[in-house]
Amino acid sequence: MRRRTPPPPSPLPQRDGIDAVRVRLPGVGSWATVREHLVARVGQARAGVVDGMLAAGLVVGADGRPVASDAPYVPGMFVWFHRDLPAETPVPFPLEIVHRDEHIVVVDKPHFLATTPRGSHVTETALARLRRELGLPALGAAHRLDRLTAGLVLFTVRPEERGAYQALFRDRLVRKVYEAVAPYAPSLVWPVTVRSRILKERGILAAREVPGEPNAVSRVEPVEHRPDGLARYRLVPETGQTHQLRVHMTTLGVPILGDPLYPEVTAPVPPDDFRRPLQLLARELEFTDPVTGAEHRLHSRRTLEAWASYDRWAQ
Repeated sequence: MRRRTPPPPSPLPQRDGIDAVRVRLPGVGSWATVREHLVARVGQARAGVVDGMLAAGLVVGADGRPVASDAPYVPGMFVWFHRDLPAETPVPFPLEIVHRDEHIVVVDKPHFLATTPRGSHVTETALARLRRELGLPALGAAHRLDRLTAGLVLFTVRPEERGAYQALFRDRLVRKVYEAVAPYAPSLVWPVTVRSRILKERGILAAREVPGEPNAVSRVEPVEHRPDGLARYRLVPETGQTHQLRVHMTTLGVPILGDPLYPEVTAPVPPDDFRRPLQLLARELEFTDPVTGAEHRLHSRRTLEAWASYDRWAQ
């Protein structure tokens, strides 16, 4: 089997912790110039943006030199450029480092901070922030948490080792424990193991359960409950479907406090609204380091606000 040749390194430095966009020109095409292909990618309506970037020397080749507006199309050629970054509301909560060595960085992510750049969340992400604050431009995420979920996230320091850590999560070799605050259900016999098939469709905010072979398994049990009708739950997912714990808690009739999607979709949480965070926390990560062989059992030090003070959270 023939191995693919890795792409050349970016000739452009990161900007605010964000890599430059890399474009590889297809091996087959009818474009006469690099400009024609770039315009075809972004649409004719943005042709002026492409022309402006080329004229300003902002599109470069592997040698770091600007690509001319009339540069001929060369199949397989790589070009790089920095995209305009969206204006973002700063997330006013710190990232706390739980563990750091020469191979990994594990952080305690706050609510409302996305893990990696995606959509309108780019520089205000855990990855971009850590790259800037720690001076580690090659840092990468081994997995991710939803923006609204707080807790432990593992990042890798060396790109060549990232695959080994990502495989831990892919092969379910990481024991993950979550915590949530939700209504107490005294009628259920605890603990409960929920098994269902969850479908998450692109472009649709909420996932849903559908008939078929289960692909999502979660163990749920209350740790303690109070007279006000709330309980603090321990959640142990055996699988990693999108929104799995949020869906399964809703299935049990105890949706997690602060959830804008379950049991009903209300409205997306605006990027500048930091009230009433989703009361879901990635509390523990336990795994054997695939590079060093060390045993790691890491804990979040956060407290879910609705449990510490429901009135303060609700206000």
